[in-house]
Amino acid sequence: MSIYTKKGDSGTTALLGLSERVSKDAQRIVAFGCLDELNSQLGVAVSFLTQDQSSLLEEIRSIQQDLFEINTEVATVAPRDPPFLADSDKARRLERFIDQQEAGLPPLSHFIYLGGSPAGAALHLARSVCRRAEREVVRLSRKEDVNASIARYLNRLSDALFVMARLANHLAGSPEEPWKGK
Repeated sequence: MSIYTKKGDSGTTALLGLSERVSKDAQRIVAFGCLDELNSQLGVAVSFLTQDQSSLLEEIRSIQQDLFEINTEVATVAPRDPPFLADSDKARRLERFIDQQEAGLPPLSHFIYLGGSPAGAALHLARSVCRRAEREVVRLSRKEDVNASIARYLNRLSDALFVMARLANHLAGSPEEPWKGK
C-alpha cells in the first residue's frame, strides 16, 4: 500500500464520520494538526532525554497516548464512544505529576528564560505548541461541538510540560536564568 493517495492534491482531506471532503484549512483540521505537531514535538523531546532525565520518558509516553486519543476524537465529526475524559484519571495523573515534581524543584519567584538543556528546551517548545493546540481546540468549540474535557486536559498539560522542562533542566544541571525585565 502506498503512503500517498493523491486525494489531497486539491487542498481537501477526509474526516472520520463525514462523507464529503473538507478544506485542509478548516478549523477542525487546524486543531488536530496542532495536536499532531504537539505529539511530534514530544517525540523530539524524548530523543534529547539523557540517562539522568529518563524518569520523564514514562510520563511523556503516557501523554502521547492521550494525544492520540484526543486527536482521534477531534478528527471525528460524530461523537466518539467512549469520549476522551480528561476530568477522570488523566487530568488527575497530570496534577499528581506536577505536584510531585514541583516539590523537588527550587521554587520560582521570577520569570525564567525558556531553554536550558536540549530536552528542557524541547519541552518548553512543546508547552508553547500545547498552548496553541488548546487555542485552536477552543476556537473549534466556538463553531462545532467539541468535548470540553479536551481543552481542560490541554490546559493542565501545558502546566505539566513547563514542570517537565524545569525538571529536565534540573536533572541536567542546567541552571534557570531569571528574566529581570527592564
